Amino acid sequence: MTTRDPATPAPRPPLVSERLILRDWQVEDAPAALGIYGHPSVARWLSPEMEQVPDLAAMRLLLRQWIAETARMPLPAGRWAIQRRDDRTVIGGAILLPLPPGNEDLEIGWQLHPDAWGHGYASETTHMLAGWAFAHDVDEVYAVVRPGNTRAAATVRRNGMHWVGESSKYFGLTLQVFRLRSADLDQAAPNALLPPRFGTN
Repeated sequence: MTTRDPATPAPRPPLVSERLILRDWQVEDAPAALGIYGHPSVARWLSPEMEQVPDLAAMRLLLRQWIAETARMPLPAGRWAIQRRDDRTVIGGAILLPLPPGNEDLEIGWQLHPDAWGHGYASETTHMLAGWAFAHDVDEVYAVVRPGNTRAAATVRRNGMHWVGESSKYFGLTLQVFRLRSADLDQAAPNALLPPRFGTN
């Protein structure tokens, strides 16, 4: 019988909703992951934190890095593959990661293959990740969105996230910052404060 090193974080259990499973990435996911992170419509919103992944070898290397990084992170932070339950297809990736520079704020985020857009999967993912975070004594999570990414801004607002301002604190970019607290989780925010120029791009 082996015992786990108490200094090593416990494995993250899969998070399961009606249609989705959020589970640890595996190197064998590389072809599906490349379809997401190598897709120009996804990659345009990733830079400069992450560039478009060019090929399968680079995707495998990146997945190995993500797997190792997640294993070192204290709960509830980590990276997950988003998998449909009905056909087991990997359709995206999700994160709960400390935001630089101070690593005090926890970012919630997702990337979906364009074929999976418009089906409510981002909302389902957000609710699972936020519930996981709040169950681990996190008071609030943040989404940071480029001003031109109106699709992502609309999605986070539908999940009850509230715009709290524009900031260049993270990644050296001017970004829209949205916050979700546990009391907001089940509330849509159709009348919440909107960023300036929302929907004009």
